[in-house]
Amino acid sequence: MSKIKNSKSQIRLPLFLAIGISAGIFIGASMAEKDNSVISIFDNSAKFKEVLGHVERSYVDDVDTDELVEGAIVNMLSKLDPHSSYINAEDLAIMNSQLQGNYDGIGIQFDIIRDTIYVISPLGGGPSERLGLLSGDKIIVVDDETVAGIGITSRGVMDRLLGPKGTSVKVEILREKTEELIEYNIIRDKIPIYSVDVGYMVDDEIGYIKVNKFSSTTYNEFKSKLMELKQKGMKKLVLDLKGNTGGYMSAAINMADELLSIDRVIVSQSGREERSNMKSLARRKGVFEQGPVIVLVNEGSASAAEIVAGALQDNDRALIVGRRSYGKGLVQMPFPLRDNSELRLVIARYYTPSGRSIQKPYNGNENYGDDINERYNHGEFFHADSIKFNDSLKYKTLKGRTVYGGGGIMPDFFVPFDTTSISDYYRNLFAKNVVREYTLEYYRSHKENLEKMGFDKFYSEFEVSDDMLIALARIGEEVGLEFDKTGLEKSSKDLKIHIKAQIARSVWGEDGFFPIFNQTDEIFNRALKLFDEAEQLALAE
Repeated sequence: MSKIKNSKSQIRLPLFLAIGISAGIFIGASMAEKDNSVISIFDNSAKFKEVLGHVERSYVDDVDTDELVEGAIVNMLSKLDPHSSYINAEDLAIMNSQLQGNYDGIGIQFDIIRDTIYVISPLGGGPSERLGLLSGDKIIVVDDETVAGIGITSRGVMDRLLGPKGTSVKVEILREKTEELIEYNIIRDKIPIYSVDVGYMVDDEIGYIKVNKFSSTTYNEFKSKLMELKQKGMKKLVLDLKGNTGGYMSAAINMADELLSIDRVIVSQSGREERSNMKSLARRKGVFEQGPVIVLVNEGSASAAEIVAGALQDNDRALIVGRRSYGKGLVQMPFPLRDNSELRLVIARYYTPSGRSIQKPYNGNENYGDDINERYNHGEFFHADSIKFNDSLKYKTLKGRTVYGGGGIMPDFFVPFDTTSISDYYRNLFAKNVVREYTLEYYRSHKENLEKMGFDKFYSEFEVSDDMLIALARIGEEVGLEFDKTGLEKSSKDLKIHIKAQIARSVWGEDGFFPIFNQTDEIFNRALKLFDEAEQLALAE
């Protein structure tokens, strides 16, 4: 597994990568240049140590020199590019667990609702499920510390519940219809983190796979789902990379290899060192080299996700549907430091098979981190013609279609962001976790009937009633959200689908959630109507 990492930016819990600050490394081109540069490095290091010594000895107040050094490193890196970054040891351990495919903990999906930790679901096969924790349980006490009503954050939950395999943590939970707290001593264990959310058959021919990141386990997860769906009769594939912020380049290359014919170029990269230059080709017979493919992307699709989308687009293997992707075409290499922290340094730029770089401009761009907001305000999310491409960045796919570099992957079919049914009231219901709280309460009250019904019947027959929406609104009022009848009516259709999907998640996990949730996804629904076009590409493959 290559250690070169392609993430959208530095990971911040729970899901996101924070736009990183930049870094540099010295490499001499000749012996004479190397000697001069080494002398320069020693001189600059001595100057920094001299200044730090004066501050530590003579500054008027006490100072934290560790904090000063880390701040200096971060500031140094900020002079290079937006993605080179320094990660302290504590954050690094958590970040690596996201990409290595597992972590040590108690195995729950949680949320914080009304300043209380709710168990959204115990993870299958994990220690919490084995002991009997249930969806909707409220964690009130952890190791004799009250954690409800103290303003706890997601990081605070992680700090208390994560820990080495084999260690124990005592939690006391409040369960519906119980007056006493229930105590559990949970022995932490390895908990798998899945990067493929779901794979299911949309109909008799169309398979759907949702990939949320590119970790060390992504390729095996993806291939397993691909084979499973083929056995169920899949002849057409929707690969959903929306919101996928990237990860390991090697996982992206292996995924593309399953869809491309042998010897097709997947990606190339070029850097300052010879070892940073490479070209990756499809090397083996893939599981799904024939049959139409549609890849879904949006403004949250970055880095390794863009490698896959660019490879399939440039080889005319798939239609790309959605909105312009993020635009990160930089390769990061991890350099471990002595205190278990890490420098992630941009060592190369990567290029799609046609030769285009999809990295958006950053030199002198102070608004780099605000680019997504600028796109929204400029109207790009709503009108494809608001995007202006530079003709000097025009490239051709294998069959002569025109594509552009210099700022993300532009889809073959643009799908505007639909806000017609989104009211402020709708947004606030989600922002205050009202939908999550209501669906958990509904699940707890109807658990036995829902499980007896089974997913197929639930999917086809269960309907969210107007009375359920009113019950949802009452919970909103309890947390200070004023009832808005007009806003509720405007968003009622989408709200009902979201409520149904969240209830299904509590019972059947992601396999229950996505087939329902995708009914509200305008990009997914548009893609299902484009398989005639995708098939034309596949037939000419």
